[in-house]
Amino acid sequence: MSPSVWLGIRLFIAGNAIFVAAEFGAVGVRRSRVRRLAEDGGFLAGRLLPFVNDAARLDRYVGASQIGITLTSLVLGAFAQATVGIALAPVFERTFGLEPATAVSVSAITVLVILTAIQVLIGELVPKQIALQHPTETALATVLPMRWAIAVFRPFLALLNGSANGILRLVGIHATTHRHIHSPDEIELLIAESRDGGLLEADELDRLRKALRLRLKTAADLMVPRQQLLMISADSSWNDVLRTAAASPYSRLPVYRGSPDDIIGILRVKDVVYRFVTDGAETSLDRLARPALKIRENLPADQIIAHLREHRAHQAIVIDAAGAVAGLVTVQDVLGAFLQPAPSLVPRSSGDGGKQGTPA
Repeated sequence: MSPSVWLGIRLFIAGNAIFVAAEFGAVGVRRSRVRRLAEDGGFLAGRLLPFVNDAARLDRYVGASQIGITLTSLVLGAFAQATVGIALAPVFERTFGLEPATAVSVSAITVLVILTAIQVLIGELVPKQIALQHPTETALATVLPMRWAIAVFRPFLALLNGSANGILRLVGIHATTHRHIHSPDEIELLIAESRDGGLLEADELDRLRKALRLRLKTAADLMVPRQQLLMISADSSWNDVLRTAAASPYSRLPVYRGSPDDIIGILRVKDVVYRFVTDGAETSLDRLARPALKIRENLPADQIIAHLREHRAHQAIVIDAAGAVAGLVTVQDVLGAFLQPAPSLVPRSSGDGGKQGTPA
């Protein structure tokens, strides 16, 4: 058997391994990790990022790897039977006294079985395990050959993906993308597995579970209801503003005009005191009130924190589906829910209110 034949077999098995590793690596890699590497100037990460950022491009990426796996498997089988199978046929004929045609068939089947076992082991199982344990490194190592494969297979990808989606629609199944999407319960299981594997300490596990429970709460669960808010009218006299600020236990007061549903801003008691001490002159609440951030009542708690941080705000007015003021939520309300020792999926009752803002 010529060395070129064995070289060809090894190349086909290696090609199959690359496609398998690329598929599992691309699906398992963390997008945030690839983005960070790309921002740090990583050449391969920059080539991989467009695919993991776009679900449609990731679908084509995985489709190209599946086409590559199929083609290398088929070509390997045909190549081996046409070379190794033919070369071994005389050996079977002499050893077992078979007819020439029978010896060719037995030789072809034997080569196919042996090569299939080798390909499954070296070309599929080994690269799959490597990709599952080291998805980032594997995805980066295979991205260049995969980009070439996508360029070659592009006409077939559009045809095959479109046909597959059409068949799925015929049987009533909506085509989905190749992403790992976990429910909160599944994430809890993953956290528990990390703890059992010794990767998480007890306090870390507790913080992660609290963060997951926080995601289940909304602004409506955490807010101080409108009925318990201490608000002030924008048309109030300066003396009324001073009396209200002095008597209020809160450092921030919502300011409305006409109706409590028309919040025009948030008044900081500190601003009132500063204006009174510095010049004692009367001033309009329109000038003292700061813009009020408004959020939907169904906004999850973790997104509340993101909105407050983005707008550099301490609190936000909660708006219901009709656009009316439902209440007010502060950073303390959200952090208080995070620090609760036990999970609670029940909305806060009206008796839980009181924190309209930071106590003065």
